Amino acid sequence: MRMKVVVTGGTGFLGRHVVWRLAAEGVNVVFTGRNPQAAQQVWDGAAANVSWVPLEHGTPTSADTLAEIACGADAVVHCAALSSPWGRRRDFERANLDSTAEVLVACQQQRVRRLVHVSTPSLYFGFADRRDLREDAPLPTPANHYVRTKRAAEELIRENPPPEVVVLRPRALFGPWDQTLVPRLLRVMKSGPVPLMRGGQALADLTYIDNAVQAVWLALTQPLERPFSVYNVTNGEPRPLEELLALMAREFRIPLRTRAVSWPLVSLGARAIEAAYTVAGGGREPPITRYSAGVLAFDQTLDIEALRTELGYRPTVGLEEGIRRHARWWREQRR
Repeated sequence: MRMKVVVTGGTGFLGRHVVWRLAAEGVNVVFTGRNPQAAQQVWDGAAANVSWVPLEHGTPTSADTLAEIACGADAVVHCAALSSPWGRRRDFERANLDSTAEVLVACQQQRVRRLVHVSTPSLYFGFADRRDLREDAPLPTPANHYVRTKRAAEELIRENPPPEVVVLRPRALFGPWDQTLVPRLLRVMKSGPVPLMRGGQALADLTYIDNAVQAVWLALTQPLERPFSVYNVTNGEPRPLEELLALMAREFRIPLRTRAVSWPLVSLGARAIEAAYTVAGGGREPPITRYSAGVLAFDQTLDIEALRTELGYRPTVGLEEGIRRHARWWREQRR
């Protein structure tokens, strides 16, 4: 019998790649998502053993729908989330916390054995240099609504766990279909000199999408040493921001100009901009947030030894090769 896996948020960046990998492995996949056009793109890249169920979490019928499609499932991969440095609190609660509660109810009602929950290493971020962070590192005060709700989601799972739980914290995903990290960096690079805080030497720890998908596959298929496990996920190749931008400029064929700026000055300006946008209603994302600037100003590298030793994780695509692949895909899309 084929394994059956439900993937929430299967039309998103990570979710669609997970669906494609599972389908290629012969798994019966049911994925959720709101966008029919995106769902068609996922279908176009998958095998016949894939089906889509339109679902928006936090609606009156979403919990029942999710429980219905989880019938007979061996596992759930929970990718659905709202990932943004800015937005309304209730939107994050619905997308990140309510969705997790619905997944837990579905797992309980249908006796799903294993849950793979995609969390975030933004939980570690505290506007300070932090290197080689392990999964048990102290967590600072959440930097924004996104981090606050993702942390609450992890706590909710700890309180109501299925028999087997794997929590993954993938850092800074990039690759084909990325709509967040690299597109934002490219926009900044095209708009003028890139502001480099603290000398541009902050260490960035990125994860190519294929490596994140490999971590999900291992989390689904490998025997677990504990019923509840948390793992960091990265490429394991941290680079200074200035070096990373130079690599991207070369592969994406974009001129790179930089200028030195003061982190305290950027922090002060970001606070003022956030305050103005909040007064205006808080709907649109500001051109800069203190969190987004801080991510580029401070070191944050992750220790992935637990994932290596316990699940056998080995990144299959190196950082420079990943940037090359992403740039090649980006140019093809533009054509």
